[in-house]
Amino acid sequence: MNDTVKKIIAKGGPFIGLILVIVLFSIPAEMREFFLTYNNFKIIFTQTVIVAIGALGMTMIIVSGGIDLSVGSSIALTSVVGAQLIQRGWGPAPVLLAVVAAGAAIGLLNGTAIAGLRMTPFIITLGTLGVARGSAKWMADNQTVNYDTSPINGWMTTLDPSSHALPAGVWVTLVLAVLTAVVLRNTVFGRHIFALGSNEATARLCGIATTRLKILIYTLAGGFFGLAGLFQLSRLRQGDPTVAVGLELDIIASVIIGGASLNGGVGTILGSMIGALIMAVLRNGSQQMGWPTYFQEIIIGLVIIVAVFLDRLRQGKQA
Repeated sequence: MNDTVKKIIAKGGPFIGLILVIVLFSIPAEMREFFLTYNNFKIIFTQTVIVAIGALGMTMIIVSGGIDLSVGSSIALTSVVGAQLIQRGWGPAPVLLAVVAAGAAIGLLNGTAIAGLRMTPFIITLGTLGVARGSAKWMADNQTVNYDTSPINGWMTTLDPSSHALPAGVWVTLVLAVLTAVVLRNTVFGRHIFALGSNEATARLCGIATTRLKILIYTLAGGFFGLAGLFQLSRLRQGDPTVAVGLELDIIASVIIGGASLNGGVGTILGSMIGALIMAVLRNGSQQMGWPTYFQEIIIGLVIIVAVFLDRLRQGKQA
């Protein structure tokens, strides 16, 4: 029975965590009246979109044994790129493609430096964090980039309380999550990612082109980060070079809470999506409880520490 319980906790840990967080914020009577309503959960789902899309790319990176600290800066930079293109009269489809391509280009640079030059992901992406953030401020002339209007503005809107329809961003996230999960679990490319994260030397001996694989992983992840930047633009309705500071911590925490290992070789898309939802519920509930921002940051920080501790505990037991 003990082994069965352990397996349930191991597999269903993210779901248990999500339920506990929801129950925690449902205890106060004054909170339940609004917190447990459909409209509030529609807001939570919308708030999850940016972190969840970032987590899709980060899951691939962490499963492969890497890390990317430049996500927040990449999101800021691509949102500025999108806003400037809208200013110039570009339509939604060209802006979408250009922003995703910009994110992929950042990922390509990261992947090339990490794999081609055999440099540490932590150091490279920490450097990219500064480069991307500085580039965003330079392109935006250190101010927000505003534009008249665009259909993109409606992709993340929750302004109409009478409408029960979820924003387009939520549906895009769900579709991408399913497709990414299928790729990771049912394709040769996905199996190569797990093999790379489990043991890079063994993967290389098995004939996997690890250098090319790393570059491809970071490039694809960069595309996801670019798309997250577009939804950030849709949410704010302006390009802001100072946005998403520290967002990489939420994204990494979502993936680790979802059961991925910082050592690589372990992780699921479903777990990462539940992790992203937990982060959104925590922030939403904290705001409704009236907790100050610094207290919210303390809670998120503690969650990250606990998630990493549980990861280490899992790795120790497996060893």
